[in-house]
Amino acid sequence: MSVTSTRTDRDRTDSDRAEIVELLGRYADMADLKDFDTPERVYADEVALDFESVVGVPPMTVPLDQYVEVLRGAFAPFAATHHVISGHVVALDGDRATVHAHVRAEHWLPAESAAGGPDCWLVVGFYDNEAVRTPDGWRLSRVKLTATHQENPQLAGGGGPVGQAG
Repeated sequence: MSVTSTRTDRDRTDSDRAEIVELLGRYADMADLKDFDTPERVYADEVALDFESVVGVPPMTVPLDQYVEVLRGAFAPFAATHHVISGHVVALDGDRATVHAHVRAEHWLPAESAAGGPDCWLVVGFYDNEAVRTPDGWRLSRVKLTATHQENPQLAGGGGPVGQAG
């Protein structure tokens, strides 16, 4: 293998890793900015989801348009959210990749929804995601969140003293 081909392979690997880390940034922005209008910048056409450790819903695979509507509804009750995703460990295998990352996600209810009770649902844990290379770049094909700690999980889905968890 020549020095030129080695550099090209390493450059491509570095570029792929950078694009995948940026992809997780776009994933967080989608929720935190409530920007659900361009999900194709983040997800493949079909996405496998596993949030069982967080909200108790069994793993499933859904079409992207269906998932976007679920996201809109899930984040609508919150006045603000903030997802910090760090410590990315990316493993590349051709046009597929896995990425393990730490997450701290905070979800704040409006004061009127909290009604004097807790107003922040905190989730701390890890993402173990998969991405695929598409003609438009890397996209998430699988998202798995494993919660290692939660505070006020009853607020999931915007449930508070006045709301309904779900």
